[in-house]
Amino acid sequence: MQRRRFCRSAVIAVVGLFAVQLAPVQPALAQSGELLVFAAASMKTALDDIARQWQSETGKTVKVSYAASSALAKQIEAGAPADLFISADSDWMTYVAGKNLIKPATRVDLLGNRIVLVAAKDDKTALKIAPGFNLAGVLGNDRLAMANVESVPAGKYGKAALEKLGVWPSVAAKVAQADDVRAALLLVSRGEAPLGIVYATDAAADPTVRIVDSFPLTAHPAIIYPGAVLAESKNPNAEAFLAYLRSAKAKPLFEKQGFSVLD
Repeated sequence: MQRRRFCRSAVIAVVGLFAVQLAPVQPALAQSGELLVFAAASMKTALDDIARQWQSETGKTVKVSYAASSALAKQIEAGAPADLFISADSDWMTYVAGKNLIKPATRVDLLGNRIVLVAAKDDKTALKIAPGFNLAGVLGNDRLAMANVESVPAGKYGKAALEKLGVWPSVAAKVAQADDVRAALLLVSRGEAPLGIVYATDAAADPTVRIVDSFPLTAHPAIIYPGAVLAESKNPNAEAFLAYLRSAKAKPLFEKQGFSVLD
């Protein structure tokens, strides 16, 4: 398969489109009485299913705003009217907690995940992830799609793994950084980047990509998704929905998408 050459304008277009799809909840929505959840972009497929199931069972409406955990944390700090925050790493939850913006007793580790190297479904790239693996050589003059490596959890995990495996210096200049992990996935699925690093759950959500290989769990910090009710939430359903996310009813929907459910 002949790969499409990466271009900056394509990245801007793709990331811009995705930002529209994952636009944050506006303050007017907070006045409707619906439960408002801010959740990491990688949770979208599973959490949409769980929210629909919750609504079907209880008649109570859930609205979810998806974006990078870093962006959501900053929105919460700025006063965004969410009830519940689910981050893709502990750091951004701890950041919000440090601002006294969560109810500490409600904080709980919900999920685990893995990061993987993906390519387009019909791309024949074969690459085994191991110390010193030739990622730069396979990329050639093309780009590696990743979420922002300094702030977005998926990007931070990916960079940590590449550093641990000794290949980050050879690929750092080839990285196309996206606003969140689903935007990085979109670059690969649209052929704007031949390879990308995303969560296994993101790869499972997109039939146009395939997993080339999985990164060893020992190559990066443990991937943990904590959730907590926000300090300013007055919604009586916030703790109930957080408990539902830990229930036997939600577990198969998370596992179907490839998450590991933490006890």
